Amino acid sequence: MVDSIDRLYRAVCEAAEERPALSRTARLRREGVNKMAKKVAEEAAEVAIEAVTGAREALIRESADLIYNLVVLWSASDVRPEDVYAEMDRRERLYGIAQKLPKTASAQFEEPAASPTPETVSR
Repeated sequence: MVDSIDRLYRAVCEAAEERPALSRTARLRREGVNKMAKKVAEEAAEVAIEAVTGAREALIRESADLIYNLVVLWSASDVRPEDVYAEMDRRERLYGIAQKLPKTASAQFEEPAASPTPETVSR
């Protein structure tokens, strides 16, 4: 999937230079970050709805739409896929692959506490 997102990002960046009449991506980019953010929110809501209704195929399609719109937003916001991958790697090192960072600002940048060792437990 990483390769797919990288290819999509490159294609979105190239399409942003095309005429809006010929390219949905160019048109979306020209409408600005507010419109792009709105599209991401709309697609995220559609993903959630399809998940709740159990419509697997629709969930897959809407997920692809969400990823597309997210990548368009990244491209307009000077965020590269590598930036997101680096953040995911950082989080994995801190909290494990399947964990989300805590909401508190101070906890976002701290290393987790070390697990107790037999030596510290017996003290």
